[in-house]
Parts: sequence; C-alpha cells; structure tokens
Amino acid sequence: MKNKTRNIALAVSSLIAVLPVFTVQAAEEDLAECQQGVSDLLKADSGLQKFMDNSTGYAVFPNVGKGGLIVGGAHGKGCVFEKTNFVGHATMSQASIGAQVGGQTFAEIIFFETPAALADFKSGKFEVSADVSAVAAREGASAAANYKEGVAVFTLPKKGLMAQAAVGGQKFKFEPAPMEPTGRPAPKPNQ
Repeated sequence: MKNKTRNIALAVSSLIAVLPVFTVQAAEEDLAECQQGVSDLLKADSGLQKFMDNSTGYAVFPNVGKGGLIVGGAHGKGCVFEKTNFVGHATMSQASIGAQVGGQTFAEIIFFETPAALADFKSGKFEVSADVSAVAAREGASAAANYKEGVAVFTLPKKGLMAQAAVGGQKFKFEPAPMEPTGRPAPKPNQ
C-alpha cells in the first residue's frame, strides 16, 4: 500500500514538474504564431507600419475561424502588445444572425490609438460594435484608414469564402501574461 501511494505521489509530482514546461512552450508557440500574423499583415499592406509605430498598442489574432448559415460565429486566439511589449493573450468570439453562408479563416489586427482604448480592451469593456468596420489589408488600403472610437481594425482573408450581410459584434477576453519562470522580460514581436 505504501509503495502504491508513493508511486502515485511520484507520478503526480512528475506531472506537476513537467506541466510548466508545456505551458511555457505553448505560450511561445502562440507568440510565434502572432508574430507571423503581424508579418503577414505587414506584407499585405506595408502602410500598417504607421499604425504600429503610432499606436499605444495592438491585439493580433493570426487565425480566426468564421462560419455560418443564417446563424454564424467566429473564434480566435491572439496576443496583445503595448507598444512593442507583449502583455498578454486574448480570445475573440463573435455571434451573428442574418444573411450569411460559408466559412473562412482570416487574420485580424486591432490598433489602439490611446492608452484609454487599450485599457478598455484589457479590462473587458471593449467590443467591436456594428459601426466600427474592418479594412481588408492589401497594399495601400491603410492609407485612407483612420481610427474610429479609438481603434482601427484590419483583416487579412486566408482561406475560404464567406458571403454575409450580418449584424454582430466581436467580444474579447484578455489574460495578462504570466511572469516567466526564467525572470526574462516578456518577448517582443519580430518586425
């Protein structure tokens, strides 16, 4: 009985010791995917660099999946940056009702013009409303884009096709970055 209890305790403590490695590894993979998303958006429209340089921060969602047939939804995971410092992860969800059919994946980046706009996002008070529209990222498209209600939103279609005239807002949940076990500063995006 003592051996069985000791073996269970050993197995549990081994799992607990290995779990942070997987968590850090997953966070680094998520960050790398976000950095690739930023790179892809900048390749599609180099004018986005002015938003990166002048914004208080941004949230990037490199792979958002969206689909619907009358009732639709979207979901994606991303990273949040204050200037160039990684500050946490975010999830985006969207539900919509209306004339829509199809499915697609896309990347999305939201630039925050002011510290207040970024703070609203981080506190959960931020939602993309129907009157804030996204600009499709392609060379030159950002030249005429402006902030609306403190944000500018750009998307980059990746796969699929979706036809819609739907009403629905995106909602976000922010999770601050945990302290790294190594004590290193939070990673910065590759630009």
